[in-house]
Amino acid sequence: MPTYQAVLFDFFGTLTRSVQRGAAHRSTAELLGCPPRTLVDVLDRTFYERACGRYGNAEATLRWVCEQAGVHPSDDAVRSAVASRHRAVRADTRLRDEAVPTLAALRRRGLRTGVISDCTHELPAFLPQLPVAPLLDVRVFSVQVGRCKPDLALYQAACGRLGVAAADCLYVGDGGSQELTGAERAGMTAVRLAAPDLAEHMVFNADAAWRGPVLRSLDEVVDLVDRSPTPAGTPTPAAAPVPAGASVSTGPPVPAGCLS
Repeated sequence: MPTYQAVLFDFFGTLTRSVQRGAAHRSTAELLGCPPRTLVDVLDRTFYERACGRYGNAEATLRWVCEQAGVHPSDDAVRSAVASRHRAVRADTRLRDEAVPTLAALRRRGLRTGVISDCTHELPAFLPQLPVAPLLDVRVFSVQVGRCKPDLALYQAACGRLGVAAADCLYVGDGGSQELTGAERAGMTAVRLAAPDLAEHMVFNADAAWRGPVLRSLDEVVDLVDRSPTPAGTPTPAAAPVPAGASVSTGPPVPAGCLS
């Protein structure tokens, strides 16, 4: 078992509960004058193009989506739909009850933490408002990097910002976007989170062939880290303080973000 200096997490389906598109997306379709099913079909088949930021900012991207759907809304309608989509995306997922306590426990053990997410423009906009934000040392978003998992650029970006080697990182994810295979290719140790709720998770390009270690609950990450040895002669790191405003209690789930 290696010794870890950092733990990196996927966001959707890992730090959050399973994600499905909720009813709020219907309002976005109505503002655009687009049948909801048509909008969903376009969103599904263009996820990776949009998550790479290929079509510009949120408004430009939604205009491109409208072109693919064959609708031509006004400028005001597009702007309203961008705001509506932001609300819908945020409403679609909830942080796991274990997310804040797990991140806080890792930091108390002196480990760095971060998130690597395939996402569109909404998540970078609202993640700073979530209670996990002050517990994450790095945030790597595909829409900002211009690449999606399993591209090595995302993993390398996280390591570079943390100042740690890939071999010293544990990566935790549900397996979407072949992220576990990508993490291992980057030199990290990867584990799959297979929580029961993920049976209903909306996922693209699942890591179906991956056969590595599996965790059933997010808080098992702390147990895994605790079982990793400390090299002889290495002092135990001082407990990292939990930033102000980050609660470690397990209260009701907090609205988070959406996968697409």
